[in-house]
Amino acid sequence: MSRTRSIGQYGPCLERLRQRFEGTTAWTRRKGMSTMLKDVFDSQDLPAADRVDAWRDITASALIPNEFSIDRSLEFQASLRAADMSGVQVTALTYASMRSRRTLRLIRQSDPEMYAVGLILRGRQIIARNRREAALEAGDLVVYSTSHPYRADVDVRRGTAASVVVQIPRVMVPLPSNRVERMMAARVPGQEGVGLLLAGFLTNLAADTGPYRLADGQRLSGVLTDLITAWLAHHIDADDRTPVETRQYVQFLEIQNFIRQHLGDAQLSPVTVAAAHHISLRTLHRLFHQHAHGITVASYIRHQRLARTRRDLADPRLATRPAHAIAARWGFHRPADFTRAFRGRYGVTPSDYRGQAHPPKP
Repeated sequence: MSRTRSIGQYGPCLERLRQRFEGTTAWTRRKGMSTMLKDVFDSQDLPAADRVDAWRDITASALIPNEFSIDRSLEFQASLRAADMSGVQVTALTYASMRSRRTLRLIRQSDPEMYAVGLILRGRQIIARNRREAALEAGDLVVYSTSHPYRADVDVRRGTAASVVVQIPRVMVPLPSNRVERMMAARVPGQEGVGLLLAGFLTNLAADTGPYRLADGQRLSGVLTDLITAWLAHHIDADDRTPVETRQYVQFLEIQNFIRQHLGDAQLSPVTVAAAHHISLRTLHRLFHQHAHGITVASYIRHQRLARTRRDLADPRLATRPAHAIAARWGFHRPADFTRAFRGRYGVTPSDYRGQAHPPKP
């Protein structure tokens, strides 16, 4: 994903941005670690008069060329963070009110032939294609294409809107393009099923500032491709065209999500998980063997419960809540079992860990 295009008369400021970005990237590459999404653009680093032109230039590089209508009388605010994950491009953006258009002229000039999947994080937006127009709000997903004209309107009363956009080559999505086109520019809520998994993945990816290795990006690219394929297939009723490996992996992610949502249920076990997903216990164990790197279903449940109790024990807002109440919240209903499991996992008792997390004030 090149960001070294001609930067015009506002070049000096944007050139400093580019040099800062490339310098940070070079340092993290030498260290072998970096954050997944890297800061590319922040309007606060430019004079107000230069921001709109800079935004047009940087989005053409990091995303695709669009025509913009932006009120220059207002102080334009926007930011962009991006990552190229083995051909899948992920971009987290914030922006003020604007209208953007992907026109036939721009498509003829340059078309990378990608699907674009967007998740709205904040603000109300409208996307239109042909005669279809959809109003999108936080939590909604939408798909469109770099090969088709569209219009997007953003109306923000205060602050900025925010979204995450994934651009994925059409050849990486093994679904009939004519059927995918039918759901383009349609509002798809991201609060259930595969959409919830996809929205959660994108939200965490945009928010996470932890360190990643280059190989992590390649693995996450595969996960994201599988999720997008399964999400599209679900909505165009094309599961039969989705690779078996993709369907199995998405099912595995759905099962993990189910477990995380039911950790407080004392009856949660491999048997109840398998029953809830209408699969055999043998199939459940096979899914974990294939995708969980040796972690069994029971150990995954136990590790997730311990991780939640450890987090709550360290939370100052829960300092007055008894440890046994925290343990019960996450499925440990026998204090002795909880203490033994916690010490076996973390090397200290729950009370000692809480004391370390909340040392007495001098």
